[in-house]
Amino acid sequence: MFNLVLRWEWRVDTGDLKVFEAVARLGGMNRAAAELNTVQSNVTAHIKALEADLGCVLFERHARGASLTAAGQRLLPYADRAARLLADARNAVRDDGVPRGLLTIGSLETTAALRLTPLLASYAAEYPEVDLVLRTGTTRELIGQALEGRVEGAFVCGPVAHAELLEQVMFREELIMLAAPSVLPDEVMKSGEVRLVVLRAGCSYRQMLEALLARRGITVARRLEFGTLEAIFGCVAAGLGITLLPRALIGRVWSAGRVSVHPLAPADARVDTVFIRRRDAPSSSALKAFLVCTAGRFKTAEAA
Repeated sequence: MFNLVLRWEWRVDTGDLKVFEAVARLGGMNRAAAELNTVQSNVTAHIKALEADLGCVLFERHARGASLTAAGQRLLPYADRAARLLADARNAVRDDGVPRGLLTIGSLETTAALRLTPLLASYAAEYPEVDLVLRTGTTRELIGQALEGRVEGAFVCGPVAHAELLEQVMFREELIMLAAPSVLPDEVMKSGEVRLVVLRAGCSYRQMLEALLARRGITVARRLEFGTLEAIFGCVAAGLGITLLPRALIGRVWSAGRVSVHPLAPADARVDTVFIRRRDAPSSSALKAFLVCTAGRFKTAEAA
């Protein structure tokens, strides 16, 4: 009489998971091979080895490339998590407490233009061994990049209230509505429908403006999307539509008479800018030093 114990051991190579993630993200073996600087046969070998270890097919191969099967879709979040864990472990081992190496920070374009130049300049001067990279994007884009570990932290519109992210309020902005110079204060919100001049989808100011108009029963007839603030200012000045931006951003265009400025009720005008970072990620020495500089800079600014 004896007991038979069966044990299944998963011997997945982390290199296989890296290749799997690249194929899933890029949608093809050739494209993944190009990004990973290898040949397609090597990519195919990694995928076949991973499928053999797991005992299931991960990709549907077709003329356009490769797409995830149901099993592949279930594996993808674990592959992403494993890659982040390995990167965190590598960074933790190399971090000796001295701020140095790469620090990638995300920011809204408006925040970068209004608030960050003095901060980044003083930080770079104090910590010359840190390679500081600033990436701009919308709140939606930056939240995604923070969750994926592509930025160590980011300045976004709050509140974010995401279970996997820590957020800290940095400062408060006052939002105002901008229209063409000829638009009178009592006209801007009385029209039955309006045209918006906005940044791309995912911009928090755009979402706030759309929500404000919806509460007042005003229909958005058309949205004109632009990639830069200067383009938005130019189109608003030309009478193509209205927009919503922080008051501190529009001093020069307002003083030059290019646009008309229309204040909002306090409840609609206030918005917090928060700094977000992954809850489960260790903070590098470079990030810790950056947060100290940030706290000092914005405390001083608010006190002034």
